[in-house]
Amino acid sequence: MVGEAGAPGSILLQDAIIDANEALPGGHWLLRLTAPDIAARARPGQFVHLRCGPDLPLRRPLSILRATARGGQIELLYKAVGAGTRQLTGRLRGEALSVLGPIGKPFSPDPARPRVVAIGGGVGMPPMLFLAQTLRSPDPVPWQPLLLLGSEVAFPFQPRPSAVLVDGMPPGIIAALPLAEDWGIPSRLASGQGFSGCYEGHVTQLADAYLATLGADVLALTQIVACGPTPMLRAAAAVAAHHRLPAQLCLEEHMACGVGGCAGCVVELATSDGQAMARVCVDGPVFEAAAVYPDLFAAASA
Repeated sequence: MVGEAGAPGSILLQDAIIDANEALPGGHWLLRLTAPDIAARARPGQFVHLRCGPDLPLRRPLSILRATARGGQIELLYKAVGAGTRQLTGRLRGEALSVLGPIGKPFSPDPARPRVVAIGGGVGMPPMLFLAQTLRSPDPVPWQPLLLLGSEVAFPFQPRPSAVLVDGMPPGIIAALPLAEDWGIPSRLASGQGFSGCYEGHVTQLADAYLATLGADVLALTQIVACGPTPMLRAAAAVAAHHRLPAQLCLEEHMACGVGGCAGCVVELATSDGQAMARVCVDGPVFEAAAVYPDLFAAASA
C-alpha cells in the first residue's frame, strides 16, 4: 500500500483514546492512541491534526510514527515546544483527543530503486521509522531500507551497537535504533554531541559519506527519502543532487486548518508548467526534492 495518496475526502475525524503519553529522553514524548479508522488508513509520511486541549481551538500537526491496523493504534513522537504540545504532555491515559487524519500525500518509493536511504532529523525521525516498518516485507518488492537518524539532543530511544553490517559506513559508526535492529533493518545515528558510536556531524554528512562509497551499479538502485527541519531537507536534497539520485522530502511547516482550506502552509514548487504554489498539508507533505529545490539539481546537472 506504499504510495497510496491521502485525498482530502479520506480525512477522518475521530475521538481517539490515549493509551500512553510517556516522557522520553531528549525532551521527547511518545503518544499512543487508539484510533482504529485512522490506523487502518495511515501511510508513511502522513500526519494527524489533533486538539491538544479544550481551551486551544487550533489543532497541532504531528507526524505518524507507527500505525497498527490490526490493533487500531497510532503512535506519535513529539516535543513540548509550544503552548499546544506543552498542554499535550499533561493529557492522561483514558482521555479522549479529537484527531483529524490521516492527512496528506505519503511517500511513494520507486520499486525500480529498492535501496531506500531514509534520512530523519529530530522530530523528522517518525516518518522514517513508519516507512521502514512498511518496507519490511520483501513482497512484491525486495526493499532494502537503510535508516540514518540524527539528533542534537538525546535520542528518544537508547541506542545500541548494531549487529547489522553496512558496507560503506565510516569506521566506528555502530550506534543503531533498537527497534530497527529487531526488524533486521540496518540503521546508523549521527550527532554533533559526541554520543558514543554515532557519526560526529550532521546526518546528511553521514549519508553523503556512505553514498560516496557506492558504485554506479548500486547507486542506480538507490533513492533517498527524508524528513526534518528545513536546513536538513535542503542538505538532503543537495546530497541527492550530488549523487544524481531521486529524492522525496516530507516537509515540516506551520499550519492552521491542516486540511487545505486556509492556504497558510504553501510552498513554491518548480513544475513542468513553471512555478506553482502547493499546500504542504494536502498537496504534500511529501514532495519531489527536485521540485522543492530545483536550483540544487540544476547546478548538479550543469
